[in-house]
Amino acid sequence: MRRIWALSMSLKPSFSLDGQTLAFLSGQTIMDAALAAGVYIPHLCHHPEFKPHGSCKLCTVKVNGRNVASCTMPAAEGMVVLNDTPELNEARRALTQMLFVEGNHFCPFCEKSGNCQLQALGYFLEMLSPHYNHFYPQREVDGSHPEVLLDRNRCIMCELCVRASQDVDGKNVFALGGRGVHTHLIVNAPSGKLGDTDLAVSDRAVQVCPVGAILKKRHGFEVPIGQRLYDHKTIKDVQTGDGHG
Repeated sequence: MRRIWALSMSLKPSFSLDGQTLAFLSGQTIMDAALAAGVYIPHLCHHPEFKPHGSCKLCTVKVNGRNVASCTMPAAEGMVVLNDTPELNEARRALTQMLFVEGNHFCPFCEKSGNCQLQALGYFLEMLSPHYNHFYPQREVDGSHPEVLLDRNRCIMCELCVRASQDVDGKNVFALGGRGVHTHLIVNAPSGKLGDTDLAVSDRAVQVCPVGAILKKRHGFEVPIGQRLYDHKTIKDVQTGDGHG
């Protein structure tokens, strides 16, 4: 059986990723093929349930000498891909630092601490300081919904909630407005308040936020420190299914 599986894999098209040969299926992106093979490419805006977006740029890899977003680039036979290099990881670290300073992320006081992908990515990339000056923007906290809290201070503009609301929930509750550093999360209601939408606590848009911008009320800090998702596993372990300890 193992020989038959190995033969079937050898018949599939493949590409090189950091010197490792990865087989892929027709229609898969570099990100899809890498994760299927247990190889982690850092990312925040990518989610397997939604169409690739390519907004966070953290998943940038070098393909045949050119930088591309691995979540949107289709895998192709014979391509040579570099992912885990000092140059790319340094760029990813800088992007992560920018996300921290452009928002108000106070990890020790955040309900999402230990379960936050941004925090876990900072650890993975060995981000030891924010490096840049903090912006300390004034962002609105919306507690108008009876079951859901929206804290824009923690939003990283990944648009996962936007896509989930549109593509899964069919409600179009969220959108992004503004440009550049003034980009912000919008609630599609005449009042702009979450409580005036048809958002339900069971909606996929409530579940998918990778940080602490969208939270269920009255559930904060239910899981003690030391028992949260990334307390004993890196984001690489979680994304690839490794690290069962």
